[in-house]
Amino acid sequence: MTTFSLAGAEVGDELPELPEQTVTWALLALFAGASGDHNPIHVDSDAARAAGLDDVIAHGMLSMGLLGRLLTELVPVQDLLSFRVRFSAATPLHARLRCTAVVRALEDDGTERRARLGLAVRIVDGPLTVRGDALVRLPKAP
Repeated sequence: MTTFSLAGAEVGDELPELPEQTVTWALLALFAGASGDHNPIHVDSDAARAAGLDDVIAHGMLSMGLLGRLLTELVPVQDLLSFRVRFSAATPLHARLRCTAVVRALEDDGTERRARLGLAVRIVDGPLTVRGDALVRLPKAP
């Protein structure tokens, strides 16, 4: 877990990214096994091509899982209040992914402080593949 703290976060702050992740055959196989999602477009090049793709594509939930890992490196899981995404483009084999978060809004209801985060997965030198948001409880300021 990172030592970064959101306690002093301000709107517009770009938060620490995950290390770049490359979509490999091994990663797809591990995710298929862990998730139980063995859809052929994710694990079989011939089936992916028959479906009109250039090759296999990563599971959308793999990208969401990477964003989940980013979030739980920023806050304890019990402080993750909501998390949702929209998939906007396929993620091809060998894509190099950047997972990012930015503080979009801060809220304080007198009992706790929260931050609304904008989330994204983008292929390095390519399109945005996933956009999302999360609401997290902030630690008390020192």
